[in-house]
Amino acid sequence: MNRGRRDALKVVAGGAALLASPRLAWGGGGGGSLRLVFYSDVHARTEWDTPLALAQAADAINRIEADLVLCGGDLVTDGFQAPSEAAMAPRWDAYMAFHNAIEGDVHCALGPHDMVAADPDDGSPASPDPRAVFRERLGLAKTYYSFDARGYHVIILDSIQISGDEYRFHGLIWPEEMAWLERDLARVAKQTPIIVVTHIPLLTSFYGATDGATATARPNRVVVNNVELLALFKGHKLHLVLQGHMHVKEMIRWRETTFITGGALSGKWWRGAWHGTDAGFTVVTLANDRIEWDYVEYGWRARRPPNQ
Repeated sequence: MNRGRRDALKVVAGGAALLASPRLAWGGGGGGSLRLVFYSDVHARTEWDTPLALAQAADAINRIEADLVLCGGDLVTDGFQAPSEAAMAPRWDAYMAFHNAIEGDVHCALGPHDMVAADPDDGSPASPDPRAVFRERLGLAKTYYSFDARGYHVIILDSIQISGDEYRFHGLIWPEEMAWLERDLARVAKQTPIIVVTHIPLLTSFYGATDGATATARPNRVVVNNVELLALFKGHKLHLVLQGHMHVKEMIRWRETTFITGGALSGKWWRGAWHGTDAGFTVVTLANDRIEWDYVEYGWRARRPPNQ
């Protein structure tokens, strides 16, 4: 454990050369200096030498020497439709080896792949608590919570609702969580900058960019009650939203908030690049009322056969 990084945080609730994209920066209402790593969509498994890739990624993340490491979910792959916790154990073991290799505390949001036996493909009974393995593996009481880090208030959201329809899940901040968030924000000073982490995006240009300007996102690809959620932050400084799910790198500036979609540690599900985004993670530096963003490719070259 890196003591310097650990001491910067207070919970209050609930071997390849690095390749970086050009640095982008936005102005904004920032707090103190904070350098963070955000990774998402790991989809840990044991095939195709992916444990070696994860070890390489952990080494690259550690070389950043970030103050804070945040994760956008989908730590493992195919948990949602898996028959049991036992079936997913090797993949969770592979993820946890990577997680524990990262120096300092890591705070993760839940992704749908992390929900074990939510809707098994083989007809097995669904788990009464698909989030249980995620909580147990990461030592969490809840899948949504908040903490303070160097003058910033960080909120980890659970953006998944099992739907039982053709989409299997929807992106949704459910009523109990919305009520908790309202209470949490009531304790945050209006001038405190806020960082939100969610697996499913609150805002994304992905569908307009790939399918045309009038394309509509499906309910399992975006948070469908994003307007209601964002309304809760009125009067607060929602400085930065970090999100995953899309496997692309993207930055959107809406009003006074920067939304960054953080690519994927697995790239195109361990097949290489997806829409021009290769396997990597995001580095964000918050300082002097600015947000500086780099997308870092950690050098992994896919070994997954094209027919698998």
